[in-house]
Amino acid sequence: MPDAPSPEMLKKMRLDSEGASNNLSSASQSPSTTHPKRVATVHDADTEEEEGDEEGNFAPGNDADYFAEEDDEGRFFGGGLTNEQKEILNIFDSAGAEQVPDDSETLSPSGIKKLLLRLERAANKNQAQRSKYPDDPTKFINSEADLDAAIKALLPLAQVPKVAYPLLVGSGQLEALVGLLSHENADIALDIIELVHELTDEDVGEEAEDEDDEDPEQREAALKSLIDALLDHSVLELLVDNTTRFNEAEEADRQGIYHVLGIFENFIGSKPPLAERLVLKTKLLPWLLNRVQSKTHDENRGYAAELLSILLQGSQPNRLELGRKDGVESLLKVTSQFRRRDPADPDEAEFMENVFDTLCSALAEAEIKDLFLKSEGVDLMVLIMKDKMQARSRAVKTLDHAMSGQTGAEVCKVFVEASGLKYLFSAFMGKPLKKQKSATQNPPPEDTTHTLGILSSLFTNLPSDSPSRIRLLAKFVESNYEKTDKLLDIRTSAQARLTAVNQEIDGEKKAQLEAGGEIGSEEEDAWYLRRLDGGLYTLQTVDYILAWIVMEDDGIRAHGLQMLNRRDRSFWTLSRHSVFFATTSTREN
Repeated sequence: MPDAPSPEMLKKMRLDSEGASNNLSSASQSPSTTHPKRVATVHDADTEEEEGDEEGNFAPGNDADYFAEEDDEGRFFGGGLTNEQKEILNIFDSAGAEQVPDDSETLSPSGIKKLLLRLERAANKNQAQRSKYPDDPTKFINSEADLDAAIKALLPLAQVPKVAYPLLVGSGQLEALVGLLSHENADIALDIIELVHELTDEDVGEEAEDEDDEDPEQREAALKSLIDALLDHSVLELLVDNTTRFNEAEEADRQGIYHVLGIFENFIGSKPPLAERLVLKTKLLPWLLNRVQSKTHDENRGYAAELLSILLQGSQPNRLELGRKDGVESLLKVTSQFRRRDPADPDEAEFMENVFDTLCSALAEAEIKDLFLKSEGVDLMVLIMKDKMQARSRAVKTLDHAMSGQTGAEVCKVFVEASGLKYLFSAFMGKPLKKQKSATQNPPPEDTTHTLGILSSLFTNLPSDSPSRIRLLAKFVESNYEKTDKLLDIRTSAQARLTAVNQEIDGEKKAQLEAGGEIGSEEEDAWYLRRLDGGLYTLQTVDYILAWIVMEDDGIRAHGLQMLNRRDRSFWTLSRHSVFFATTSTREN
């Protein structure tokens, strides 16, 4: 017998042993039969001692699976566990299976009611124990863990909003649920915040609902009913209060703040008028302004800037409230951080754009333009343009909004006095940023649009024969009328783009009429917007500027006429577009 017998040899020895015992037992049960044939086997002394075990477990390490049958290829598998160890694991597996209910059962109406009942009992028990033993956490720590588990068990309800949300609203548990935002344990408040964020997501139920049963209108109605019920219990005010409660140095708290901001975005997306309630009825705006001024950039800072931009879009009361909260000064401080450096990564670049966009939205109000002047916002934007960093295009956009309309007249004057024309025309001519190797002949279309917007505002608002207006006209004369030529080049490019768009629209009109369809006002409006984006707005703005400069300077008129003749154009074309642009601009202002 070898010292280390192979598994095959041990198995054969076991089978021989089993055969002998079976023969003996059969002999004892049938005494009338002949004596069984004796079977002789050979065992080592060590093996015989191991066989002395009543269960016959003589495998190395008492491996319960050591003698498991091989597969068809003759491979041998051993589990490495004793029978006792296997039994223990089986007990744990069974217990775990019992604790993981089937999703279809849990998300049924009866299963949802059980989850809500579990939450109610856990909350009541925890409150009772905290009241009874306020100074002994060991007395209520278990109930707090149960409450935590009960809250997390409600997260899957977002998969079936049409079924779950009416039950949740009608159960009367929402008031208790929202009340837990004020729980002494911040972790419980974080659980509630995560739950509300999940339940109010605009995409709730899209993944789990059956395609045949999918009804977006029903999901939207269920979501709005839940949001309305949450609002009835002052959820917005409690969420805002929690923003000052958490310490963002902790990962869990930082994630909680992110969820709070997400809830606000979800609410506004579902009910846009809530934007004004958030700004005017809570302390959210000061918190957001303070948050974006942080020196270090992170995800929450970026989200705060994005939410600020959303809150000010289309809401005059919110824009005016920004001014009353010193928001203009705060935003200018943030933009100044990008005067001499570019954003470190795409996330910070998006943050920078959101801050400038917020400022642009606010500048639609005359009161904000006054605050912009008092805070020396014009001077800061000129300095940003001078330093030619990535923020230059954002500064140009901001100045375009600040100078627009009759309320922008003072901004135009201050801009020229701050030597802004030099840096404006640098951007207009496509001069490169500091980190660009060469000039770009065609700056980004958005930059061109805003530069032209500034020029049109300057010609509209600067008084005739004033020193500022004379300085502006001189820019189109210097360097052999290069800036006038640039205007004509932009016009040619815009005309070409507009011609292509008009051909597309004419083809669509023809196809629609041939198919027997009618062309209504909605189609006409959509096509007009396409023309504006396709070059019409640029063409109108350029012609408006050209009309001013050829009218006020004889040299520019002669040079412009010569260049237009080369392009088979005339001043009549300019006057037609410029009159239309001036009329629409006056009506808008």
